[in-house]
Amino acid sequence: MTAGTWLTQTRATPVRAQQWWVLTTRLIVPSVKTGEVLASILAPAAFTASFYIPLKTVMTFAGTGFSSYAQFMMPIVVLQAAAFTAISAAFRAATDSVAGLNRRFGSMPVGPLVPVAARMSGNLFRLAIALVTAVICGHVIGFRFRLDTVHTIGFLLFAMLVGLALMLGADVIGTVSRSPEATTQALVLPPLIFGMLSTGLAPAQQFPAWVQPFVRNQPVSQFAIGLRALAGDTVGNAGQVTWSLMGPPLAWAIAILALCIPLTIRLSSRRA
Repeated sequence: MTAGTWLTQTRATPVRAQQWWVLTTRLIVPSVKTGEVLASILAPAAFTASFYIPLKTVMTFAGTGFSSYAQFMMPIVVLQAAAFTAISAAFRAATDSVAGLNRRFGSMPVGPLVPVAARMSGNLFRLAIALVTAVICGHVIGFRFRLDTVHTIGFLLFAMLVGLALMLGADVIGTVSRSPEATTQALVLPPLIFGMLSTGLAPAQQFPAWVQPFVRNQPVSQFAIGLRALAGDTVGNAGQVTWSLMGPPLAWAIAILALCIPLTIRLSSRRA
């Protein structure tokens, strides 16, 4: 390797990092100043209230096998907060695409993956706020982490992994979209349908027999099962954190990432 080549490579790394930081700041700072980040706080609070208040008495009577309905319901609040963040991610990606920012970056000496990396960093910032808010709201209604610190960290990391997978998929959809508004409206329905037809709000056996296989095995249910096991419960029905239990939810999250990462690279390369 010649001295000139070495200097070029050593200089390229900080330039890419600086570009990422500038674009990330462009997304985070305005959202804080304008109060947009408040949506990441209000959404989990709204999900908690809308699920817990009307269903607590009914589900306590029907039974969930858990010490409290808050302990059973907490994963769906986290997952809905992640889905809400993903919808915002799709809207932002679609807005950048329609506004011509992607083409503009393509004509500038900006790394092909820098814009999407900056968008995902901003999305992860909002996801972290939403996750913290969801846990606080859950604590208010009675949710507790019943296992050790390792399992608690595992709960948070797995929630972030699921959120990352959803946001990356939403970013891909938004990037190829022609309308931010239509994209947002279209993405509202899947989280609602999969959330209602899941074990997030009620055990699978409380659904009609013909739909129980779908309810039990679809990704939202598997994510909820994994989160419940990581949170634990005093009754002991949350399940043990084993590969057999965590395998399906991890497989769903990894499969979404495995599908979306090549698409993201392809779309970014096409822009370049």
